[in-house]
Amino acid sequence: MKVLLINGSPHVKGCTYTALSEIAEQLKKEGIESEIYHIGMDVRPCMACRACAKLGKCVINDAVNAFVDKAADFDGYILGSPVHYASASGGMTAFMDRAFFSAFLAGKDIFRSKPGAAVASARRAGTTATLDQLNKYFQINEMPIISGRYWNMVHGSSPEEVRQDKEGMQNMRILAKNMAYFLKCKEAGTKAGILPPEKEQPEFTNFIR
Repeated sequence: MKVLLINGSPHVKGCTYTALSEIAEQLKKEGIESEIYHIGMDVRPCMACRACAKLGKCVINDAVNAFVDKAADFDGYILGSPVHYASASGGMTAFMDRAFFSAFLAGKDIFRSKPGAAVASARRAGTTATLDQLNKYFQINEMPIISGRYWNMVHGSSPEEVRQDKEGMQNMRILAKNMAYFLKCKEAGTKAGILPPEKEQPEFTNFIR
């Protein structure tokens, strides 16, 4: 079992990475493999061209397509982002919009029924709004959301300060334990013949009659 931790910060090893590293360490203790994936800085936003439905991938040739291919091999996902103006970073938003949308339109059913969790890193505030935003990626893809004991956030302006947030770091470990527990339960259920619900074809409606 493997969990992919996505670092949506412009800093490779900043505060968000520090939180994700604590999760990765606890997952290792639980016998779960993990990898921290940094999205990078050069991410263009979705153009809403829907070309991915024909191409089988996003028309923009950058890290998003490689990520979608990579993500298919993982059993769970944790989205980590710093708080920028009470929301996820612009890079994280652009990256996840395109990753989830292109995978959906391309018919790549790689996220459904797999657990997801969101983590926010902030100096002070805006964390809950960021978590609400990130959790919506899971909700629209029929993904169980894994929680900690509190909202999944850490505080600090530097990795050193984040490590001093004892409650936040403890919650990262609890989140990791809950993710490991869910994955093990899912594996046991699959071995017992309990499979995810049958997928229904989407029904798209709007408010114009």
